[in-house]
Amino acid sequence: MAIGVMEGQEQFTVYFNFDIDEASDASGKKLSQWIANHKDTPVLRVYGFADATGNPAYNIDLSERRAAYVMQQLREAGIQTGGAEVKGLGETQASGSNSKDRKAVVYFKNRTQPPVAVKPQPESSAFKKTVTTAAKGEKIRIPNLNFYDNSDIILPESRPVMIELFQILKSNPALKIDIQGHICCQKIEENEISLKRAVAVYKLLIKNGIDKSRLSYKSFGSSKPIHALPEKNEGEKAANRRVEIEILDN
Repeated sequence: MAIGVMEGQEQFTVYFNFDIDEASDASGKKLSQWIANHKDTPVLRVYGFADATGNPAYNIDLSERRAAYVMQQLREAGIQTGGAEVKGLGETQASGSNSKDRKAVVYFKNRTQPPVAVKPQPESSAFKKTVTTAAKGEKIRIPNLNFYDNSDIILPESRPVMIELFQILKSNPALKIDIQGHICCQKIEENEISLKRAVAVYKLLIKNGIDKSRLSYKSFGSSKPIHALPEKNEGEKAANRRVEIEILDN
């Protein structure tokens, strides 16, 4: 079975001349061409970089200006940038005064990636057993389901559990679930990311043949944490940052 989880994000790099925060002529033309070919492509974030010439504080400022320049070009062209992160990372990737370090990287959502074939999962697993034996009203975390930072794009390595969830639903036609998104770390949620992630799971299951009458979704932000905020460590953050399913009928 091939399930259409997108590979995730791709990237496009814009290069700059030394100590300049506007794209070089050649790279500016390529950026214009990229924009023309990606009018309906959502941009997730733009990160700016600098070479290691000069002091680190100045390079952070320069990289921020480069990222801001590219973001301005995207917005003026009508590219989807709502909620996109703009950040300068200075010389964090620099290897000296290499011209390839004078750049801004546009990370964007790939809408056209074809379904990727993945080997079916074993017939029995702890997740399958938990779901198929759960009582009505019970909530179960979808294990190993992860997303790109501040995004609703499922990581490629999370394909197996999405395939497994699909197979569970396909093999149990009476099963109905509510998909519930949660976040960690912050009391006030930005960009409705927990809702978007729940919707991403919902849409993926429908796309692969699960009737939408068996599915619903909602989000709770950080209002129902497993561990109290602020979390004490990364393990607690990971536990709070989750997508669960609630058994509505089985």
